[in-house]
Amino acid sequence: MRDEILKLEAASRQLEPTAPLREKWTQQVTAYSDNFIDNIEEIKAYVISEENGRGVLQAPFRESGREMEEILGILKEHVDNVGLNPASGGHLGYIPGGGIYSTALGDFLAAVTNRYAGIFYGGPGAVRIENQLIRWMAGLINYPKGSLGNLTSGGSIANLIAIVTARDKKKIRSRDVENAVFYLTKQVHHCVQKAIRIAGMDESVIRYIPMDERYRMSAEALKKQVASDKAEGLRPFLVVGSAGTTDAGAVDPLNDIADIAEANDIWFHIDAAYGGFFILVDELKEKFKGVERSDSLAIDPHKGLFLSYGLGTVLIKDVKAQFDSHYYKASYMQDTLGVNEEISPADLSPELTKHFRGLRLWLSLQLFGVAPFRACLEEKHLLCQYFYEEIQKIGFEVGPQPELSVCMYRFIPLSGNANEFNAKLVEIVKQDGRVFISSTNLDGVNWLRLAVLSFRTRLKTIDTLLEVLKKGVAELT
Repeated sequence: MRDEILKLEAASRQLEPTAPLREKWTQQVTAYSDNFIDNIEEIKAYVISEENGRGVLQAPFRESGREMEEILGILKEHVDNVGLNPASGGHLGYIPGGGIYSTALGDFLAAVTNRYAGIFYGGPGAVRIENQLIRWMAGLINYPKGSLGNLTSGGSIANLIAIVTARDKKKIRSRDVENAVFYLTKQVHHCVQKAIRIAGMDESVIRYIPMDERYRMSAEALKKQVASDKAEGLRPFLVVGSAGTTDAGAVDPLNDIADIAEANDIWFHIDAAYGGFFILVDELKEKFKGVERSDSLAIDPHKGLFLSYGLGTVLIKDVKAQFDSHYYKASYMQDTLGVNEEISPADLSPELTKHFRGLRLWLSLQLFGVAPFRACLEEKHLLCQYFYEEIQKIGFEVGPQPELSVCMYRFIPLSGNANEFNAKLVEIVKQDGRVFISSTNLDGVNWLRLAVLSFRTRLKTIDTLLEVLKKGVAELT
């Protein structure tokens, strides 16, 4: 048996590359990434391809490995040069993610050291970093000392954790589900509906509260609906406010919603995944009045702090409620009991094994400080305001004045179907490829959307979009 083990050891040692081979691979990968970044302004934001990445399937997994050079060639041709380029400053559709370089460095260190950030006993320093970040974010929105939450993969899991915590805190049992009432607007992100279903509450009553002309929840309509539901014997349970909707970038009247929630013992959750970090901008702070009165909040550093995809956050005031919903004791974990200088992330979320995802943000804040992030957010806000003014000068109709960095707009042709005309404009922008936009349909009206959140989006990017749209209108009329 010893001989067989030693034979297998020799083969398995291939998984521990020698120092020269590590250096070679690192140089090749670094050269690839440097080339990508150095040429990012020339790389299209969107590339139309008939093959759509099928070339990756021509490299099946096999017993022997491939050379790094060949692998990087596959990535370049069939992954990084197909479809949407989320790293591009020309990504102006949906809600752009980030991709600042320090994200990669943080993830590299987290992967190489493989620190376990789930349980304090196993990774005390890693857990302290993650909880430090959560407390910093809680402080930004003026949550009280003692609040915590969890670093998640994104807003979807953040919203799910909050809803499950609220369900258990409010003691909504199986027999109560059909009488429990959620209050949303049609502008709430669809991951909230998914979270409701996954939390086992899809048979609850969901009220879609009317909105004003700026797509913000009507507090007066909410107040009346809650009173009506209570009169019918239903149980008002949870209201979701938005601090930056995906479609329109709207910020609900958070303070007014908080008044209603407090008066009726309703859990108040805010989805600020996209817009929450705009609270760093002094002139926008007033829009977030009342955010500190919520019970929980979702906010995504991979949006408003420009990190690469994979880091969201849920903030929750009642940490005991979050703990009670997510903690589970296992016999093989008995050695970890009693080591509790910090609450373990695994006890506050569905995850046990988890990536040390907080290192990417911790490293970035340590390297840059907060000031450049604040400046970048203010820049994106002003770029959106600039576009809002300039697009009207070339004949476009606009939606509400942008509150954060999302603008809705469309062109109304003298004849023909306006929805079809604007759909064709989207295709023209895609064909050009220098910038990428998305569209949405509200009440049967097809709107084009500008979403400015990539840290690489600059004034010249917006000018390019204006140029492409102007030419597109000329081509179609």
